[in-house]
Amino acid sequence: MKTIEDLDVAGKRVFVRADLNVPLAGDQITDDGRIRAVAPTIAKLVERGAKVVVASHLGRPKGEPDPQFSLAPVAVRLGEILGRPVAAATDTVGESARAAVAALADGEVVLLENLRFNAGETSKDDAERKAFAEQLAALADLYVGDGFGAVHRKHASVYDLPALLPNAAGDLIATEVGVLKKLTEDVQRPYVVVLGGAKVSDKLGVIDNLLKKADRILIGGGMAYTFLKAKGHEVGISLLQADQIPVCLEYLAEAEKRGVEFVLPVDVLVSADFPDLKTKAPANPELVDSDKIPADQEGLDIGPKTRELYAAKLADARTVFWNGPMGVFEHPDYANGTKAVAQGLLDSDAFTVVGGGDSAAAVRILGFDETKFGHISTGGGASLEYLEGKTLPGLAALEG
Repeated sequence: MKTIEDLDVAGKRVFVRADLNVPLAGDQITDDGRIRAVAPTIAKLVERGAKVVVASHLGRPKGEPDPQFSLAPVAVRLGEILGRPVAAATDTVGESARAAVAALADGEVVLLENLRFNAGETSKDDAERKAFAEQLAALADLYVGDGFGAVHRKHASVYDLPALLPNAAGDLIATEVGVLKKLTEDVQRPYVVVLGGAKVSDKLGVIDNLLKKADRILIGGGMAYTFLKAKGHEVGISLLQADQIPVCLEYLAEAEKRGVEFVLPVDVLVSADFPDLKTKAPANPELVDSDKIPADQEGLDIGPKTRELYAAKLADARTVFWNGPMGVFEHPDYANGTKAVAQGLLDSDAFTVVGGGDSAAAVRILGFDETKFGHISTGGGASLEYLEGKTLPGLAALEG
């Protein structure tokens, strides 16, 4: 895989496929982590005299313009981070985009409008996708893939476009791949994996693959209750994927067979009512053992005994991968489990990787210093699919 050091970019139009899919409240960005992650690659290209054309998706518009998913606020924030103006096109490959790119001087930057405003970006029809990629290619001389959070998607700007232009990986993708290799090749042990989030089904592939690699797997979040149900425990009205119970039983048996510690919560905070995440009004949770959840209660965070247990399981780790919060961390009454895991990573001497998505957001929202972790990934889904051993289309396109 080539890097941007392998490209002669001076005076060239360089198309940078970034992942600027940031959370918005109206037109306000609530977490700019993904913008800051790609900014160094853009800055490097600017310093080398490139005309930089940045493109990304945001949200899930249905193949046509939708103002609530406009990248206009992102252009403003990107400019602030780069310390230079960033022009904002009002379309992807139309008159505005073509004019904005034509007006670029060396060292200037334009951000195209949301790629998913064009149906060709995400089309499953190869010809439609390629046609859109050809329109994008007309705007550039070179391609730099740096949107790690999108490399598991077979989309026009990720998969088809690199084949049409001389291409290379940006610094962010190069870093992400290097980190993931540390989690799959020549791993320093003990290797501890912490998985949370809502659904077991989202993590099946990664559990299956990591059972062959990890020394311990700690489970929290909504997905824990399907495992607890598989062990015969009452889980009340907690999140449950009943159809996944058989596979959970298989994984528990496989872990025992392989000598992998598979650790589930021993106590949980429960409530009959889901907390109000807007007002964050006191929720008055009840603490119960994880095998004694009342039938009318919902588990919403791991309890203090589990927090201590998980901290102990992390203490001697040499490598840790964490993906998914331990509870409803957005509410202060249910944030302590996620805080405890984050602190456990920091207290260990391990190489620590926070696997994107809600975990990365939790680190920032709960006030932790991002620089203290080994790596905070920008791609939750992409990280998981890599760890599952899948071929990621966007990486394959750059390697090809």
